[in-house]
Amino acid sequence: MTLISEPVETDTREKILVVAERLFRQIGYQKTTVADIAKELRMSPANVYRFFDSKKSIHEGVARTLMGEVEVEARRIAAQPGPAKPRLRELLKTINRMNTERYVGDSKLHEMVEIAMEEDWDVCVAHIECCTGIIGEVIAQGVASGEFEAPDLPLAALCTCTGMIRFFHPQMIAQAVNKPSATIEQMIDFLFRALEPRKAN
Repeated sequence: MTLISEPVETDTREKILVVAERLFRQIGYQKTTVADIAKELRMSPANVYRFFDSKKSIHEGVARTLMGEVEVEARRIAAQPGPAKPRLRELLKTINRMNTERYVGDSKLHEMVEIAMEEDWDVCVAHIECCTGIIGEVIAQGVASGEFEAPDLPLAALCTCTGMIRFFHPQMIAQAVNKPSATIEQMIDFLFRALEPRKAN
C-alpha cells in the first residue's frame, strides 16, 4: 500500500507547487489563496492542506523549486572538465543571469523574493550555503591546478559570494538596474585578482 501511495502523494505535491507558482506569477502571492490553488486542481482546500500545512509552506516549496533549478545548473558547470577559472566565471555569470531573468521586471515573483527574505526561511539560507559550497569547489579545483591561491578555501568562497551579492540577490539586482556601478565582468576580474597565486619574492 505504501509503495503505491508514496509516488501518488509526491505527484500531487508537485502538481500543487506547479499550479501555485503559476498563480503566484499571474496574480501575486498575497492575492493567491489556498482555495484558488485547490480550484485550479479541482480538489478541496482541505485536500491541499493534507500536503502543505499553510500557504506559507506552499510558497516555501515554490521558492525551493526555483532556487533548486539554479543549484542544478551551478553543479553542472562546476562538474565540467577543463580549467577552473573560466568555469568559475561562467558559474558566477549564470547565477546572475538566472536570477535576473526570473525576478527583475516580474513584480509578482519579486514579491515572492521579498517575502522569502523577510521571513528568513531556512530554504533561503540553505540556497546561499549551497551556492557558496559549489563556488568553493571550483575555487578548490583552481587551487589544485595552480590557477588560484586560497589558503582558507571556505573564506575564499564566502568572500567571492559576498563580492557578488549585488549580482546574485534579486532585490539588489533590481534596485541597481539603472544605477552606476561596476559591471559583472569588472567585479569578477577584481575577485580573480584576489585569487591569483602570489609571486615568490
